[in-house]
Amino acid sequence: MKPAPFKYAKAGSVEEATALLDEHGDDVKVLAGGQSLIPLMNMRLARPEVLIDINGIESLSGIEVNGGLTIGATTRHAAVIRSGEVQRFAPIIGEAMRHVGHVGIRSRGTFGGSVAHADPASEIPTIVLALDAELTVAGLAGERTVAAEDYFVSTFTTEMEDNELLTAVRFPYPLDHAVWSFHEVARRHGDFALVGVAAVAEVDDAGVCTRARVALSGVADVPVRVKAAEELLVGSAISDVAEEAGRLAEREIDPGADFHASAEYRKEVARALVTRALNDMATKGESR
Repeated sequence: MKPAPFKYAKAGSVEEATALLDEHGDDVKVLAGGQSLIPLMNMRLARPEVLIDINGIESLSGIEVNGGLTIGATTRHAAVIRSGEVQRFAPIIGEAMRHVGHVGIRSRGTFGGSVAHADPASEIPTIVLALDAELTVAGLAGERTVAAEDYFVSTFTTEMEDNELLTAVRFPYPLDHAVWSFHEVARRHGDFALVGVAAVAEVDDAGVCTRARVALSGVADVPVRVKAAEELLVGSAISDVAEEAGRLAEREIDPGADFHASAEYRKEVARALVTRALNDMATKGESR
């Protein structure tokens, strides 16, 4: 199939892109990697009247470490996976991104595009939530920062206004004193996860967890944190509470059912993956 007719505009700056977004309102879509948008357009599930290409805006691409780790919105998945800065600062990001699609998709798809697309089964939004990322959004009035927990509203819907553009994702602290784990279950490699988990914890010299984040994908219309499991972890040795944290995750979520999996199956997988991730983290903590 082919897309419905549309007009094409290539933005040379963030200011030009936001002006075009403001001009065309609901009738416009932003083209970055296009790995989600173009298939939707070809199936005519998306019918924008105007397509704004932001690939020529150099300021939107790149990776920088300056207190935190900042990944530009149009940075390709493959560049993030290869980045030494990402591997040193937050290796869970590269681990999760190896589950994103296939080589062709990772070579063209963009980090910010995945965040802005807001698929609740996608790996990158779940990582963004687990790592307390800060999202930089630009509009006609300038830039503002949105916390990851406030950014995702529902399936394919974010907190951004129609005339705003995601420009960067910033991760505020390194994981050099933390343990982490990422797991997911999918029907086939490269498919979106039926359930995925990204877990991060800081552990003191006595092996006690002092801070924890456990985020799940595929179990709601947005990626979600399992706050009951996080609260259980703090003040405990991870290995002592891994199984109970998994049971808490199973009880706390209320996933929907579809032709891929039942709600009961997703709950059971969430319990198993949270327990597995935490046991992985306990082993990493013991080997430090």
